[in-house]
Amino acid sequence: MNDAGETIRDHLARALDDPTSHWNLGGFGAVAAFGHAVGEPVGRLGRFGRLTPRGALILDPTDELVMVAYETGFAGGWSHCVALCLPAASALVPGPEVVTQRGPDAGAARREDSDALLFDLGVGIPQGWAGLRTRDPDLVARLSAACGTSAFAPDSPVPRLLAERRTDVVMGTPLGRIEVFGGPHVPVPGGPRAFVAPQVLRARRTHAATAPIPPGLIPCANLHPPHPCRDAEGRPSPFDAGAHAAFQAVLARWGDPRLFALKLRLAAGEAMPRGADRAARTVARVVAAQVACRAEAGPEPGIGQMAGKMVLASYRDGEKTIRDTTP
Repeated sequence: MNDAGETIRDHLARALDDPTSHWNLGGFGAVAAFGHAVGEPVGRLGRFGRLTPRGALILDPTDELVMVAYETGFAGGWSHCVALCLPAASALVPGPEVVTQRGPDAGAARREDSDALLFDLGVGIPQGWAGLRTRDPDLVARLSAACGTSAFAPDSPVPRLLAERRTDVVMGTPLGRIEVFGGPHVPVPGGPRAFVAPQVLRARRTHAATAPIPPGLIPCANLHPPHPCRDAEGRPSPFDAGAHAAFQAVLARWGDPRLFALKLRLAAGEAMPRGADRAARTVARVVAAQVACRAEAGPEPGIGQMAGKMVLASYRDGEKTIRDTTP
């Protein structure tokens, strides 16, 4: 459970040591993920950095950091997240729009990588950058030849290098970096990986529309604590009451107070208010999904089953009368 006296930095440091928590960093359409398996060797890079044989995460939790905890309901379940946000003035760091050599990677997690060349892919994520890092002479020559052009031009070497994992992928924002080391690695659930989707990047968004980030804030990294009903790969798992209670404490501390209060009322059996907005309907979806997940784990007290039925019924009634264009 989250201690009310715990600072943001304390919470992040504790989560970094938890192999059931996972992280991602980047922007909408270009993101790198980091995690480590139970028993996997993990080195410490200061208080807020971790290094494994497959990748690294280095955070820089500045004083401007704002934590935004939230849950998102969808057909068949829900997700939860803690977005690490900065004010737009600090978070928006436009970079090049074409492949550009950044030079030796002085910020590399491993000392032996500090002389490898880093190439910014120029993907245009508003709050950061994505790059490839290598010291291989042939790959350096190919990437150098691509400088000044789009990373996804028809003759660009970038898509193939990403697919073949022949280089390190480095993703950076004002809150730190994730490095995904190149080379063959045995897949591990939640382990380091990177995704770059050109068709999604074209939207030029800072985050998905389903993430309720307050105006004026930009998510630069995300913490994904263990899910009560899903494993690291998103597959169903037995309900974990401890994981559920832990995130509810985080939600109470760093979530939207109005929505958290609504959630408590819905879980206690109240009907969803008439004229509820989209955010309130999302809360109702989440409560219904969580009650269903708990019910699958075994018998619940009568009040819990009744609350779940009432929440689901009021949500369905609301869907019939409230259009999704409600603000």
